[in-house]
Formats: sequence, structure tokens, C-alpha cells
Amino acid sequence: MAFGIFIHRSDSIYDDIPSERYQFPKQYLSRAQQCEGDWIVYLEPSKVKETKGYFAVAKVQEIIPDPRKPDMFLAVIEPGTYLDFGDPVSFRDENSIIERGLLNDQGKISGRAQAAVRTLSAEDFARIVERGLGRDEDILPRVGDTMQMPGFQDAQTPFQQMPARERVNQLTNRAVRDRNFRKNVLRAYGERCAITGLRLINGGGRAEVEAAHIRPVEHDGPDIVSNGLALSGTAHWMFDRGLVGLADDLTIQVSRQSNDIEAVTSMINSSGKILVPDRLANRPRTEFVTWHRENCFKQ
Repeated sequence: MAFGIFIHRSDSIYDDIPSERYQFPKQYLSRAQQCEGDWIVYLEPSKVKETKGYFAVAKVQEIIPDPRKPDMFLAVIEPGTYLDFGDPVSFRDENSIIERGLLNDQGKISGRAQAAVRTLSAEDFARIVERGLGRDEDILPRVGDTMQMPGFQDAQTPFQQMPARERVNQLTNRAVRDRNFRKNVLRAYGERCAITGLRLINGGGRAEVEAAHIRPVEHDGPDIVSNGLALSGTAHWMFDRGLVGLADDLTIQVSRQSNDIEAVTSMINSSGKILVPDRLANRPRTEFVTWHRENCFKQ
């Protein structure tokens, strides 16, 4: 097993859903097989406008032939492992490139950088994940919120000295995943409640909005922005309890079981639909919206 890099772009010609599968041609099969059962980092190439750089991690469950397309293969992502970085990592920093394994003996970038699938050293993996998970607290809940992050204030193990395999333990830690999910959802929605349209900032400079899963984690909902909504505390509470839901066209529905339908309706922004992120890939996916409507929303 080995860590790896999978290059992906949102306008890819390949049949990729990064949180579920990665499609690649036969020429990369042997490299991808080395990553089977281990973690990979997704990289958006620098030639993409406003590239995110190294933007996510996931664990490869298995490599299989693509049943729909001859001579193509799929890296199947283990459910529940995909995680967007709260702080995407640039390909370069002020001193050098982040992925040091791409440098040749002369300190120049080698041809390996062009490979869409490649192995990644443990040192480079740890460096990328360290920067991707970040330490900034400016987008976390205000002091006194119920969502605490035990372990992130633990100064006994310096962040920069953590080996790669210990980094892997972080990637499955619920507190770490919630923290990164919240950062990405709030960033995508501009820290604005998708239902009310309000963007409220408290006295400490933090957004008074929360990140809600559309399909909850306990029901196999992934930690991806397209399974998330930025909601105020009240809207989040109503959404989780099925008092509000979404039609497939993202029109906001109010449950007839609400004890004050008029009051709930008055909270909804004037469009009658949720306010969505600019980036299409970040907008709620229909399968998650349908799951919530069929399993949570009280008709």
C-alpha cells in the first residue's frame, strides 16, 4: 500500500465523483493499484482557473474495471472517508513546491508532475494534510457553543511533528471532519443562511450560522459541500426535525405539522428557494435532497 495523488478537475472529461469514484485509463493501473487500501490526496492542476490545489483526501477501497467503458478503470472510494480540506493547499509555497517528491536531483520539477495518478511519500502526505486541516479558529463556532473540538487544543503533541500514519487517524476523527465540513460549507454559502438569507456576524467576528448535513452522517451522509447547507440555528433545528424540507428544484417546503406555519413561512427568503453557492459542484445534490424529503420531512 502507498499514499497517492489523483489529479482531478471539476470540468474533467472523466466520469469522476471524487467522494465516490475516480476513473482513469489503463496506463495508470499499476500506480493506482499501489494505492489500493490506502489514502490519496486530490489535486486540481495549476492550469485550472482559480485552482484549489490539493483540496481533499479519501481512502481507496478497491480498483476495479469500469463496467461501462472498456479499457477504463475505477478507484472506488471507501464510504465515509472523503474529506475536503478546510484550507486547500497551494502547489507551491513561498520557498518551494509542497510535494517535494516531484523534485529531481537538480531541484527542478520532474516529469512525474504530469502524471494524473502517482504515488506520494509519507512525508509529503503528512505535510499536505497538516496544511489542509489547518489550525485557524476564525470560522469555528463562538466560545460557548455546544460543538466543542476536543483534541485540537491539546498542545502536548506539536502538529508539525505528527507522522503520516497519525495524520490518518485525524482523517477519521469526527471532530476534525465536522470542523473541515463547517469551514467548507460556510465558505461556499458566504456565511449566509440558505433559508433566511441572513448573514449575521457576532461580536467576536464569527458567523452565526451552522453547517447542516442534508443526509445525516448517521444515515451514511458524506461530509461534502453538496450534502450540506449553511443554516441559522433555528433553521437548522427545523430542518433536522423535518419541519422544513426541499423540493427537487430547491423550493423550501414547510411541514403542515409545524405549530405556526405562518411564522415559519415568514422566515423564508423572498425567493422561496434556498440560496445556493455560485459553484455548481457545491449545490445540493438531488439524491440527498430526496433522501431528506422522504425520510425526515414531515408532510
